[in-house]
Amino acid sequence: MSFFAKRQTAGGSSSAAAHAAAAAANKPWIEKYRPKTMDDISSQEQAVAVLKKTMESQNLPHLLFYGPPGTGKTSTILALARDIYGPEMIGSRVLELNASDERGIQVIREKVKNFARSTVSHNIGYVSLNVPPYKIIILDEADSMTADAQSALRRTMETYSKLTRFCLICNYVTRIIEPLASRCAKFRFRPLEEKHSRERLEMICRQEDVKISPEAILSLIRVSEGDLRKAIMYLQSASRLMGKEAEIGEDVIADIAGTVPESVIDGLEACWLTKEYKQIATEVQNVVADGHSAAKIVSQLHARLLKNEHLSPLQKAQVAEVFGDVDKCLCDGADEQLQLLSMMTRVSIIAA
Repeated sequence: MSFFAKRQTAGGSSSAAAHAAAAAANKPWIEKYRPKTMDDISSQEQAVAVLKKTMESQNLPHLLFYGPPGTGKTSTILALARDIYGPEMIGSRVLELNASDERGIQVIREKVKNFARSTVSHNIGYVSLNVPPYKIIILDEADSMTADAQSALRRTMETYSKLTRFCLICNYVTRIIEPLASRCAKFRFRPLEEKHSRERLEMICRQEDVKISPEAILSLIRVSEGDLRKAIMYLQSASRLMGKEAEIGEDVIADIAGTVPESVIDGLEACWLTKEYKQIATEVQNVVADGHSAAKIVSQLHARLLKNEHLSPLQKAQVAEVFGDVDKCLCDGADEQLQLLSMMTRVSIIAA
């Protein structure tokens, strides 16, 4: 009887291991390769150095992380919390709320306040870990909170500062009310440099056995615009599309990222040098019929504008103003074909 029990246990353990391996294989790479400790964070050197010093003294202030998406704000505070509390205690000492959670004034008054004022219990088994006597509340995308909710949070931060530290994460620091921002140590997270992004992407390619050309890596970095999370998502999508054997090229990255092909941008640029309305109208109609995004076209033309050798500095300034007008109209929901036609006509007059 015990023989069958052992066979069943062994089979169950192998099945569990297979399930764990399958779960790891299907895990999004942005989570799989998220930095686990502060030493794993390869960018934002200044912020990481200051936070490490603060962690050594265990005198952590309230924190405000701000900067573009995909620059490591959430990963940094989670790595900091994991270094402070360890994997055993992080679940009971850290409360994380993001944009998917309801964070109105009622939630601030109830859920956040209740967690903030709860007394820290010292588990005998963890005394030797030298864990600080406070908890951490992480409010991701805090700039989406209402002004009333932020005002209520200010009072909670003041009252329970001995028991709880707050970390506010946002893209736009100007949307955080001044009384709240003034109570936090501010850390600006800049878009990742090309070197750091390339090193991280190449490491993931080695780990996942992905074949990709150097030009495609540079294309990934360019289309992600310093957002490493976006670059990793594009890389995983390209890997799933091409498989393990085929090499990922620039064209695959362009298709996944939704960028407009360079040949289309070249054709539009060529129209600048002519006043032929019929040619401009035909080119715009073809571009719209192919389903290209007008906003992407404006963005890529603007990037090309800086390198254009046929326009004077004054002409470039005038063209940039036209791009700004068209971009605003597109954001307001204007017709894409009409806006592109208007833009190309006005630019051709300036460039003539």
